[in-house]
Amino acid sequence: MPTLRIDGLDVTVEPGTTVLEAANFLGLEIPTLCHMDGLSPYGGCRLCLVEIGTGDKARLVSSCTYPAEGGLVARTNSKRVIRTRKMMVELLLSVCPSSKTIQDMACRLGVSRTRFKARNDDCILCGLCVRMCSEQMMAGAIDFTFRGNKRKIMTPFDKKSAVCRTCGGCMYVCPVCMLRCQGPNPPTVVCGSCYNLEPTCTEHFDDYMCYLGTTGSCGTCVREKRPESKKEEATR
Repeated sequence: MPTLRIDGLDVTVEPGTTVLEAANFLGLEIPTLCHMDGLSPYGGCRLCLVEIGTGDKARLVSSCTYPAEGGLVARTNSKRVIRTRKMMVELLLSVCPSSKTIQDMACRLGVSRTRFKARNDDCILCGLCVRMCSEQMMAGAIDFTFRGNKRKIMTPFDKKSAVCRTCGGCMYVCPVCMLRCQGPNPPTVVCGSCYNLEPTCTEHFDDYMCYLGTTGSCGTCVREKRPESKKEEATR
């Protein structure tokens, strides 16, 4: 059985194990978006990148698709890995800023802005719905079509599929279907309202309603007002 080292820890795994699975066995958390247990690995979101090798030969690979080879040395949180993950989250935010899943992931990685123009698409091409429909529901009602920047997911010939059982599995796994608290038309690309995970509702509301009300009712969106400068006060 192959033995590899991840973040300085040696682990022996079964043949066919991926680096992501080996890291999870050690309790090391690696962010993922297009990966889900029970579905085939895809490696599309690139958030699970890890750095393997040493020196000039070190390179980034997707841990969900890279096999855990004997003698492999991997780092899950090197400076290079963290920098690349943050850039990938910025790209995902620019594609679909309305996704609560992506917004929460940005908060965990400390991403508070994006350098890319928002497109407000309704799909990030993670392929979860395609694999769920084909591998778990055994239907294959949807799939990828076209190539390049025209690539999208749809039914054959963009018509109602006769094999679709309307099970809802595609919506269940979709990271875009769960909208952020501000709804489908958010005021900013990066929300950041949940960046402070400590409950602030109790300071403003007697009843703690986390994610149960409209914008601001849960309290996490409350921000202290910026103190006015002397120059601003003088213009009043």
